[in-house]
Amino acid sequence: MKKNGKLIFIIVLLFPAMFKLILEFTTINSKKLPYFGPKELSGKDTVYYSVETNLKQINSSNPLIADLKLDTVKYPLFVISFIKQAYQNENYRLAGLSEFVQYKKDKIKYIPFVIVTPCINDSIQSCFDEFKKLKQPDLNIETAYVTEPSFDSINRLFFKDKPIHIDYSFFVLVDKQRNIRGYYDARFVSEIKRLVEEYQHLRLKEEKQQLINSTKIETK
Repeated sequence: MKKNGKLIFIIVLLFPAMFKLILEFTTINSKKLPYFGPKELSGKDTVYYSVETNLKQINSSNPLIADLKLDTVKYPLFVISFIKQAYQNENYRLAGLSEFVQYKKDKIKYIPFVIVTPCINDSIQSCFDEFKKLKQPDLNIETAYVTEPSFDSINRLFFKDKPIHIDYSFFVLVDKQRNIRGYYDARFVSEIKRLVEEYQHLRLKEEKQQLINSTKIETK
């Protein structure tokens, strides 16, 4: 019995180191995910651009249309996209995500997706909601309804100082510090695959840090 206790104690002590070793040698961790947006220097540290993540939705009597608060508890990491009214007949813009929803749902079911769409004259009936088929009970896909002026201003915030090849309809990966870590062209399955891998990478890094922090607290 004592031997078993010692073995468990050793495993508990070694687990953080083993977890870190496994993480460091995964393929996805062999590269550093970039930070997008303007950067500033604060002494020797770099301050990365962060975004506002509480979305004020249109005024509506519909109880389901409430302000969407993308807090770090329910949404530690999330993916956001912006679908303009002009895209209403351009289903191909989300073709890659649609493919995953249809054939690889298990790969994306834990990823929070937020699709922001504008409303004309603050009327929920006039909102572009072509992609309702993506909102399934076992997927974490939200739709946020905002006014047209709000849509444009929010959209620009998530693409501030973007690379020239990035379109404003791309998916955006946001980390727990609300830094922008990736842009993805949702037309292509390969881009959604990359999104899934990079989301998992950031989630693993986050869990590793939480484990390290908890270990420090326990050893004090």
